[in-house]
Amino acid sequence: MRRALVGCLALSVAAPPLGVFLVLRRMSLMSDVLQHGVLPGIALGAAVGGLSVWAMGAGGIVAGLVVALLAGWLARRTGGGEDSQLAALYLIALAAGVALVSAQRGVDLTHLLFGSVLAVDDAALLAMAGAASLTLPVLAAIWRPLVLESLDPGFGGGIWHGCFLALVVLCVVAGFAALGTLMSVGLMMLPAIAARHWSDSLAGQIGIAVGLAIAASVLGLLISYNVEIPAGPAIVLTAGAFWVVSLGVGPREGLLRGGVGRG
Repeated sequence: MRRALVGCLALSVAAPPLGVFLVLRRMSLMSDVLQHGVLPGIALGAAVGGLSVWAMGAGGIVAGLVVALLAGWLARRTGGGEDSQLAALYLIALAAGVALVSAQRGVDLTHLLFGSVLAVDDAALLAMAGAASLTLPVLAAIWRPLVLESLDPGFGGGIWHGCFLALVVLCVVAGFAALGTLMSVGLMMLPAIAARHWSDSLAGQIGIAVGLAIAASVLGLLISYNVEIPAGPAIVLTAGAFWVVSLGVGPREGLLRGGVGRG
């Protein structure tokens, strides 16, 4: 529990700022695609290197980057929308990942998909903390061009877009031990979406998103321990509750404020 808490706190600092940028760039569903896209790589990493966090993590990072880059390449080559290419790839990746995991002995599919606090050993903790330690300075370095590219997609020729996607894949993969491959995006996106209802500024949204993610991690792990449900769903449901409250009473585009304004 202590290792899971420290690891989730590290991700709570690094992942929500990426989620805020995904919302700003209207790419919220990209995170969902990537969390499915990494599963075959994690399964292949387990087949090659056993239940090693580093082997599964390396496989997941490669698979996530392949899915993201391949979708963009197919969209440019065929003239179709990138969203349709992503939908096709993530469905194939999810099915392939589940099939690969199910074919291996000694790999618990439930824990891999939904997370387990017992899976957070020293290696997993180091991976989560290392991902956060790498994400924050790189995000700070590309902050200005990333903001400009969010307003003008042609700025930089896609270089900053590629760096940004690499950071998203890194955080998604880093959280799979505690949160599972299907839940790790929840800590990235739900606080970011909720933060939009509390602040107009980018910096304000990031600060609020990080605070909500930290609170969701602490409360979610407590719920997981006492109710005996997987850590991933407990944390994501807690973050989801924060979003529901924000959606209802948030000062910016909240339902209650909107209803009062119309009345």
